[in-house]
Amino acid sequence: MTMHRLMFAPLAAILALLPHQLRATEAPPSGTTSAMPAATIADATARCAALGAGMVGHWPDASTRLLSATFNPAGPAPVPPGPPGMTPPPVELPAHCAIVGATRAHTGVDGQAYAIRFHLRLPVAWNGRFFFSGGGGTNGELGDAIGRLTAAAPALVQGYAVLSQDSGHDNATNSDPARGGASAFGFDPQARADYGGTSLPVVTHAAKAAIRQFYGSDPRQSYFVGCSKGGQEGMMLAQRYPDLFDGIVAAAPGFSLPKAAIAEAWNTQAFASVVQASGKPVTLANLRASFSMGDLALVGQAVRTACDALDGTTDGLIGAVGQCTSARVLPQLHASLCKGDKAEGCLSQPQLDALVRIHEGARDSKGAQIYPGFPWDAGWADMGWRIWMLGTPDGSVPPINVAMGLPSLAAVFMTPPTLAGATPDELLAWAMRLDMDRARAGVEAVVPPFMRSAWQDIGARSSDLDAFRARGGKLIVPHGMSDPVFSVNDTLAWWGEVDARYKGAARDFVRVFPVPGMGHCAGGPATDQYDAFAALVAWVEQGKRPDQLSATAGPMSGLNGIQRPICAAPAIARRTGDTSDQSAAQISCTQP
Repeated sequence: MTMHRLMFAPLAAILALLPHQLRATEAPPSGTTSAMPAATIADATARCAALGAGMVGHWPDASTRLLSATFNPAGPAPVPPGPPGMTPPPVELPAHCAIVGATRAHTGVDGQAYAIRFHLRLPVAWNGRFFFSGGGGTNGELGDAIGRLTAAAPALVQGYAVLSQDSGHDNATNSDPARGGASAFGFDPQARADYGGTSLPVVTHAAKAAIRQFYGSDPRQSYFVGCSKGGQEGMMLAQRYPDLFDGIVAAAPGFSLPKAAIAEAWNTQAFASVVQASGKPVTLANLRASFSMGDLALVGQAVRTACDALDGTTDGLIGAVGQCTSARVLPQLHASLCKGDKAEGCLSQPQLDALVRIHEGARDSKGAQIYPGFPWDAGWADMGWRIWMLGTPDGSVPPINVAMGLPSLAAVFMTPPTLAGATPDELLAWAMRLDMDRARAGVEAVVPPFMRSAWQDIGARSSDLDAFRARGGKLIVPHGMSDPVFSVNDTLAWWGEVDARYKGAARDFVRVFPVPGMGHCAGGPATDQYDAFAALVAWVEQGKRPDQLSATAGPMSGLNGIQRPICAAPAIARRTGDTSDQSAAQISCTQP
């Protein structure tokens, strides 16, 4: 599954179809704390039980209350929901104290009861460090506070105290179907602000206070790791709360979330134009049929033919980041056009026009860019990309852009909030009526009782990292080149602005890693198995700046487990040795 927590009820099946961004790829060592002396376990159990009383008067925010404190002996981790074969592998957790708390309860202008809930696990064998695990999608879930990682044991298993939170609303109580379900919190200004980022320092300070009480000392280092909405949270921390964390992984950052949601509507309209050109009504069924899997395979093959070899090797990866231009791709796509009526094995002109529209990005009526387009990449033919844009071919899962993106745009990212529809069909009809100028104005509007715009509350795209840099903070930003919801072009443009601000020296505290072929947080024809967190820790604690990440293709990538370096922008992975040797040893990160 993605880092997005897909709270819109019909989307539960998506969890079974998308790769989990924070999947542990190997079972961590077990029994690391179960063999501890009984006295140690007894002492930790007693301290856990006393934590509630001990925190009275010590919470940084006086409204904070402890809901539960439970000592858990070493044992298996809770298994996230999902069908067999699609859940993370079993994880043996160490003995730890788990607490759940709530703070800043309020009654919203919509009459709903809100609070910021947080979940903290405190391992007995603590490594002296703190790990905050970011959220996803519309949030609204407490999170498991385990700190799952892509290619390493979870942070809790490594000895970190781990925090997660719901960002100020609860999907179990605040998902009013009459106001957009999981997006209903957008009707309350404070709940929206908490979702955008004001909850982050509140729960961080609460967690650090509990750590201090439980262990008798503050953490030596503090880290944040998140992808998607979690990436937005990481950017928000670096920009607005720079003193809280020593190191941050902000993967596939949704730091332009409100404008990216406009792009979701734009892309939906682009695919709908294919339906309209055929003379059919725009329905979910016709939308998903606008491109067959065979059609998308033609697109992927055209992109690979145009760009795969630009990095010196033909391996299914377009490693020459930034060089796969329309000038190269469009001739290949034109060669795939049908000579007559649309048939399987060729593309229609309306299909090509829709692809170009998505590549060029959302624009207003005057042609001004609202959100960057999406780069040509091999992952455009991947099932994960398709699910975001079109849904599954059989209709079992609607397009995420429609089912989650559109209600979020209407209720959370535009002011005043509105209800786009209660079903995917109603949402699609709303998207077809949406005017891009009105959407852009709504994202930037201030209308009482909202005293800040959605862009001010949720946007986190500033190049001003002065305070974070001054305190020695380090930031790693991986992003898939085939991400179908947050364009890597936005991230790379931001990186250029940051590097310009710091006169070419931004690499000393920020590293951006475009990942060829990778979809949203994971998946796609990509080497998506890499350990960005270990690289961050080595950078923060040992001063080892990461210029590349060692990566392996995942089991569903179709790339037979190849290994490649993922290069920090602007470098690209280029073959420098024997062209007959397909190993990563012959590929190096070089300047374009």
